[in-house]
Amino acid sequence: MSEAPTLPPVRRLGQRSTLAYGFGAYAYGVKDFGFSTFLLLFYSQVLHLPVLMVGLAIMCALVLDAFIDPAIGFLSDNTRSRWGRRHPWMYASALPIAAGWILLWNPPAMSQGAQLLWVFATAVFVRTTISAYEVPSQALTPELSADYDERTRLTAYRYLFGWLGGMVTLFATYMWLMVGPDGQPDQFNPANYSAFALFGAVTMVIAIFISAIGTHREIGRLPRPEIVRKPLGDHFREMGQTVRNRAFLLLMLAGLCYYTAQGISFALSNLLYLYVWRFDTLGFALLAPSLFLGATIAFLMAPRVAARLGKPQAAMFFMLAAAILLSTPYVLRLAGLFPDPASSAMLPLLLSIFSVNTACSVSATLLGASMMADVVEDSEAKTGRRSEGVFFAGAFFVQKCCSGFGIFGASLIMHYTSFQGATITPLAIDRLTLYFVLSYLVLGFAAAWAYRNFPFGRAEHVARIEALAKGGN
Repeated sequence: MSEAPTLPPVRRLGQRSTLAYGFGAYAYGVKDFGFSTFLLLFYSQVLHLPVLMVGLAIMCALVLDAFIDPAIGFLSDNTRSRWGRRHPWMYASALPIAAGWILLWNPPAMSQGAQLLWVFATAVFVRTTISAYEVPSQALTPELSADYDERTRLTAYRYLFGWLGGMVTLFATYMWLMVGPDGQPDQFNPANYSAFALFGAVTMVIAIFISAIGTHREIGRLPRPEIVRKPLGDHFREMGQTVRNRAFLLLMLAGLCYYTAQGISFALSNLLYLYVWRFDTLGFALLAPSLFLGATIAFLMAPRVAARLGKPQAAMFFMLAAAILLSTPYVLRLAGLFPDPASSAMLPLLLSIFSVNTACSVSATLLGASMMADVVEDSEAKTGRRSEGVFFAGAFFVQKCCSGFGIFGASLIMHYTSFQGATITPLAIDRLTLYFVLSYLVLGFAAAWAYRNFPFGRAEHVARIEALAKGGN
């Protein structure tokens, strides 16, 4: 193998490698859907554990991620093998992810306290193994190309396939894996979750291997900076210097706010669909295509809008639109102005709003991930080090807020609205709706502010790449 470059090429990646790279996010989409949408429901409503304790257990698992994700990013940055820095991690993570996923949804019969410990321990294991794949995989984005717009294109493919994974799993879940004897979705039958777990495990393994094998040919073109052996303390000081980058911190803040809002939305989604909008089989059947349509629109729209407005301004615009769009039908319902669930107009109007909201929210987070790739060279110019793994570990840690902070936030909302038990009152439904909308709007607007204040755009990035290339010659 010829000597690897120290900087990524400014190029458009071939379509075969692009599709393989993007398809890897399918695995995270499967995990994200299950973890965010069903985990709180399964352990609190199906297994009847106290909702606040379940949310706290999952939240505690998140605390460990604060240490695990940066460590994986750092180790990935400093891995040297004939398969490069990232691919050994991608290959090795597939089977452990599948094992952890199956264990998470199949707790043995034991005491309430032991089941809470089980959800904590298996959630930590799933999070760690997912990090071992997703952090190195995402870190490939700035390594595959240094082109400003190509990074947005690559990120768009990852988000499209990530949503595809979630929506295929959603459709299979409501139409096949969790269908009761009456043909209606039955999310409250514990027997349905074994097939749900197996389906997710198998599809995640397939997606990971397709992505790793499909991008293997790119290993020789990836940057492979020289490792300078230093004391462990020096490495930690350098990592601290790296993550103090202002652009990185703003993206972390944006992600922290939005993914927490999204996490609350996902964790409450089954309850909102069933009790607020009273979905039947048709509603659940049309939900996945409607949401995936929004993700597809984002795939086509976000790169074009970003090329015209710049990534920070476009991300701010999309985030504001997403927060307003998702909140609107709930606000109108509370005011008595939205069509009643019995009306034939309700479902198509609601799903249309959900689709456009998804297009805007995916566009915003897609552009945020593309900006994270650009932070790599900003940091390199200031520190002299390429730290893709560390940065994307931070970004991935924030994404997990949708299944950590978000789930805990949803459990708080359920607890304080008395939304647990055999009888759910209309007052509890209204309070759940109100608390959800307020949380989503505050967090969404905070994320938009952070995107708006991102400190550089295309011109600065291009100048930085040129300067780094000259310095490397």
